Amino acid sequence: APPGKNEKKHQAMRTLKRLTVWVGLWMAAALTVAEAKDWVTYEGKQGPGVGKHIVFLTGDEEYRSEEGLPMLAQILAVRHGFKCTVLFAINPADGLITPTVLTNIPGMELLATADLCVLKLRFRQLPDAQMKHFVDYVNSGKPIIGLRTATHAFNYNPKSESPYKKYSFNAKDWPGGFGQQVLGETWVNHHGRHGSESTRGVINNDFQSHPILRGVKDIWGPTDVYTVSHLPKEDSVLVWGQVLTGMKPTDPPLDGPKNNPMMPLAWVRQYKGESGKSSKVFTTTMGASVDLESEGLRRLLVNACYWAVGLEDKISAQGNVDYVSEFKPLWFGFGKFKPGVKPADLELK
Repeated sequence: APPGKNEKKHQAMRTLKRLTVWVGLWMAAALTVAEAKDWVTYEGKQGPGVGKHIVFLTGDEEYRSEEGLPMLAQILAVRHGFKCTVLFAINPADGLITPTVLTNIPGMELLATADLCVLKLRFRQLPDAQMKHFVDYVNSGKPIIGLRTATHAFNYNPKSESPYKKYSFNAKDWPGGFGQQVLGETWVNHHGRHGSESTRGVINNDFQSHPILRGVKDIWGPTDVYTVSHLPKEDSVLVWGQVLTGMKPTDPPLDGPKNNPMMPLAWVRQYKGESGKSSKVFTTTMGASVDLESEGLRRLLVNACYWAVGLEDKISAQGNVDYVSEFKPLWFGFGKFKPGVKPADLELK
């Protein structure tokens, strides 16, 4: 018998519900794709890091974090199993990665899902809506890793009404801002001569058995040693920065006061946020994209990520830190970033 009026009505309602669900799913998927164009995610499939999410924050005008951190994220994802999401300074007008845009890093809300935040920012002035996600993370008790210019990640106008202006590198009410308070140091000065005295990392014998140093044998980079003058005595310096006379790894150490004593180059510490929760923190004043050509530095950073998320017992001295895709970083300097690049261009093919 043909269906009655009520049955036809119920069938129509079921069809409408199914259509509504499908339209909703399609719209959500479309929105996700649209948003994801502003960042790149590398999905780890096997390795100790499976189930852990690392969010990388790039945005500096000088040291090519938009090149170095995606490379590091690929290693951690493909070689070690971590899910790695890399955020960028994006020009909202064209969607291009533009490190000179100081006020826009889309995707900061993804920090809510992160097990670790790795940042290499410089003098950012993020709007409150984006900055809130970062501050919430900093106060969450989750681990933080800062590279080079992260010591001076933020620079708000002192007259700004932003509740986050105390994060500025030169803040007075929270001395040294985020860098000094959370990472252990703010911007002070170049200790080695910029562009002509490179850096050798010297392992601190007092901590040579630390898991972050497992398998780390040689650290060198063409960027100079930073001055570190505010680091608390209770923080643990894993690596000292030795100033070399030139820009080659074979150049000898510089004689004189610059290496007596040597500056801290990499250290670990604890930071207690406003919530009262304590975070594990690793900081290094190296981290330019050209520094990351050093296998020793890459190993140091990969090990630090394991340590930060509580996987120090999984650190292998022979862990693979080889590049996943071709890596030919540009030299550091202002106005030298590669133009015309979108996050989608950095996806693994």
